[in-house]
Amino acid sequence: MIEYPVDQLPQLINDLLQCDTTERKNKLLADAQLTLSTEHLSLLFEAIPKEQRLEIWQLLDEDTQHEIFVNLSEDSCLWLLQTLEDAEAFKLLDEVNVEELLELEEVIPERFVEYAKKQLDEAQTKQYDLAQQYPPEQLGHWLGFDFLKVSEKLTAGGAKKLLHKGLPQYSEVIYLVSRKGSLIGEVAVNDLIKASDTDNLMTLANHDFSSLHADDDLYEAAEVVIHSEKMALPVVNADNKLLGRLTIASAYELRQEIADEAAAKAGGLREDEDLFASVRKSAKNRGIWLGINLATAFLASWFIGLFGATIEQVVALAVLMPVVASMGGIAGSQTLTVIVRGLALGQVTDSNRNALLKKELRVGAVNGLVWAFVIGLLTFLWFNDLMLSITITVAILLNLVAASLAGVVIPSILDKMKIDPALSGSVILTTVTDIVGFVTFLGLGSLLLL
Repeated sequence: MIEYPVDQLPQLINDLLQCDTTERKNKLLADAQLTLSTEHLSLLFEAIPKEQRLEIWQLLDEDTQHEIFVNLSEDSCLWLLQTLEDAEAFKLLDEVNVEELLELEEVIPERFVEYAKKQLDEAQTKQYDLAQQYPPEQLGHWLGFDFLKVSEKLTAGGAKKLLHKGLPQYSEVIYLVSRKGSLIGEVAVNDLIKASDTDNLMTLANHDFSSLHADDDLYEAAEVVIHSEKMALPVVNADNKLLGRLTIASAYELRQEIADEAAAKAGGLREDEDLFASVRKSAKNRGIWLGINLATAFLASWFIGLFGATIEQVVALAVLMPVVASMGGIAGSQTLTVIVRGLALGQVTDSNRNALLKKELRVGAVNGLVWAFVIGLLTFLWFNDLMLSITITVAILLNLVAASLAGVVIPSILDKMKIDPALSGSVILTTVTDIVGFVTFLGLGSLLLL
């Protein structure tokens, strides 16, 4: 069976976290740097609990540190810059290219952006200034500048000499430009190789080509490239001047960004939340969604309350039951989303699962305290019953903590049983949170209210 890099991550994470000698960690990391891609090295780094990350970081060579840094999520990138000494943090930015800087500038503090800009050479500075002419949602802000363009007057022999120096990745054509830089055609590399050295490129060029505009919507442009059956499409401005290109690889990355963002929003999360983001940040990110869910839960309760006269002594409990169940369900699904994503990427292992569980329980406790107080207050204002308010406050707190526990344990158990937690986890989780919520709420209600 073929072993993919993501399959190696769980064992490597386990080995690093269980290893008790620096020499052994050095050996593990040296092997990882030889066998894993930059993306997987970044995933490895983010799978390490924060109190141990700095030690791992110091064992990496400088080139690997740079590669990992520019591929980290927003949370992890900021954490690293804030944790390192300024001299070390600035050193990471010495080799940042213009495309990396454009991504980092939306994340890192301004003083780091200014430093990185000063490290760019003259050509990259012009490219950076060009990108700033377009907002981040437009294609012109994210151009790829790695392409081959030649003068329309060049012969095939002259162009072939340029090919010997190497073609940028995803290049199946070279672009012909006028003296003023306007895009006037493209020549297929295969046609160029077959042509006589004396042939003029204009006679080989395709003048009926597709291009994108710098002010196009970024994600719409990505879909155009994906459906074009081309390795890349050129990007021009309003004057038809060739500015850059968008490759098929970048287009698929942009499409994946949309999918990841949609999946994260479905769970009320930010797409780039660190697996070990601080409890405060995680609680804040998820607490907003809990507030939105609370509004719909109270709406459902109001409809149940229309029939409250028939439920006699337990009318208030029946009215508020959907609030308890719904809050537990959404809190559990948020944790479930983070864990399922971590399992899919190979970041969640036996060695870091307990640390994750502790972190998620803290998140559940923080959001439980906040929203239990809010719900308890609203309940008191609605029913003017202190004991009822205390009952639902305690029930909400316990249910949110239990939901966080279930969100970690359920997908982990399903994964060990070779059952896809992404498909089955939410169904089981909802059942667990409903049962815990109802038993806790109604049990407390029978003790305190009857």
